[in-house]
Amino acid sequence: MKKLIIAIAFLFAGLYTNAQQKIGYINSQEIISMMPEAKKVSADIEAYKKTYTDQMSSMQKELETKYKAYQDGNKTMSDAIRTVKEKELQDLQSRMGSFEQTANEKIEAKLQELLAPVNDKAQKAIEAVAKEKGYSYIMDTSVGGIIYALPGDNILDAVKVKLNIKDMPEATTPGAPKKK
Repeated sequence: MKKLIIAIAFLFAGLYTNAQQKIGYINSQEIISMMPEAKKVSADIEAYKKTYTDQMSSMQKELETKYKAYQDGNKTMSDAIRTVKEKELQDLQSRMGSFEQTANEKIEAKLQELLAPVNDKAQKAIEAVAKEKGYSYIMDTSVGGIIYALPGDNILDAVKVKLNIKDMPEATTPGAPKKK
């Protein structure tokens, strides 16, 4: 809410000082999701994720096998063996938790690395369109802050032309869950 108030105050201060300033807007996530490069990033990140999910599945199977063996032999185990087996199961669960956390961090870092050039390309196209069309400011609706905007100030179509993006039926942002 504080960011919204600051953005509105900034907007009105700018309008008051120079009524000739032109303000446009775009949903940067929407334009990025339409870029062919983003689709490649999405495919690449899915392949990268698969290496971790395969390893996690293997660890899960190992845990299930060891737990079943523990349950099957629990009644005949000595207290010392039972304690050792329980510790093994706890250690494996702990390793799985650490692995999952590390995998998620690495996947997120890889996504950011792969998206960086796509984001840069979109940013440059947005800046170029803004300069060509004489905009002083471009607001990003993907981060909120705009309550109302005239459709004529949306530069999405101009940026699509700049990036040579054809209309596509449905775009998805890389890393975002797929719609069903």
